[in-house]
Amino acid sequence: MQQRQHTARRNASSVRRFLKRNVGIALAITATAAVLGSAQSASAWTGHSYSGAAVTDVRTAAQFDFAAGEIPENITVNPDGSVTLSMLGSCAVCQRTQGPELMRIDASGHRRVLVTGQVGEAISGNARGSDGTVYYALWAPGNAARNGVYKLLADGTPQRVAALSADSGPNGLAVDSTGRTLYIADSLKGIIWSVPVSGGSVTPWLTDAALAPVPTEALPIGANGLRFHNGALWVSNFNKGTLLRVPVTTTGAAGPIRVVAGGLPNIDDLSFLTPWSDVVFAAQNGSSSQNGPDRVVVIYPDGTEKAVLTSADGLASPSATAVRGDRLYITDGGVPEPHDPKLQTARINFPALLAGAAH
Repeated sequence: MQQRQHTARRNASSVRRFLKRNVGIALAITATAAVLGSAQSASAWTGHSYSGAAVTDVRTAAQFDFAAGEIPENITVNPDGSVTLSMLGSCAVCQRTQGPELMRIDASGHRRVLVTGQVGEAISGNARGSDGTVYYALWAPGNAARNGVYKLLADGTPQRVAALSADSGPNGLAVDSTGRTLYIADSLKGIIWSVPVSGGSVTPWLTDAALAPVPTEALPIGANGLRFHNGALWVSNFNKGTLLRVPVTTTGAAGPIRVVAGGLPNIDDLSFLTPWSDVVFAAQNGSSSQNGPDRVVVIYPDGTEKAVLTSADGLASPSATAVRGDRLYITDGGVPEPHDPKLQTARINFPALLAGAAH
């Protein structure tokens, strides 16, 4: 054990030296060292080489029943190692006859359905507040009485906190760093809405053509994935293939939109390497509309990107990513035949990943 701890400390020190020497990105070196300094992570460290695949050890963590509407769309990784998954159920794309579900899978693999929606609805984004509250977007086309965003009360009862019009498409969700404001990506209207986490009237926080869908696309979806990160909202536009960063000003208003990266057709939801790093893992859900490849790409702060997983790794309509420590999670909707909806996990090779960022 002492030898293993010594090896872990030596490896963490090597990573710190590498990052200081080679990577000009906003990354908390101490946090990365803590990740690689654990016994579990140290066992995956193969020495002082920074070569090799950036993401390795891809595995299927859970498989789902497509015919039953178990089509994973979004994921939140919780502090206890469990994951919260949005299941689409019946939706315009999937054409199933089952209601959607919000499901939690604990670290041992036990599944528990938290919420079940109605046939014809979809549960899209989900998020976790700083106090542990679970929020989820219920996309109920044409039904203003149900369309919007909900939270789970302490007893598990759903409560709508944001009512949206019948022609809105609530998708990605994000909670700000204060835990007071909830942001909602409207995939149909090209709007980011805001609402207090306690509930109330929604406000159009940002309306811009950069968030709008492309009407001529087979699946007209604009603003999709949404994350609050380092004082800004990061949002993907599915049709336009862009990743955007929108700073939140001191007054809470939207600052100028910056295009971080483009040329990423069907970019879906995203996550960050660490809470301090602007390195992004994004899912490209190409097979959902036969409009490009199925990939998970890493997007660096300078806008360059590279694929780290493809259909050769088992990707099938990847819709979202999440990171916990050195573990990457990917949800696969399995839209094309033979339908293979699943949750995948993989291990992040930090030195190889960050070596690609040294431009």
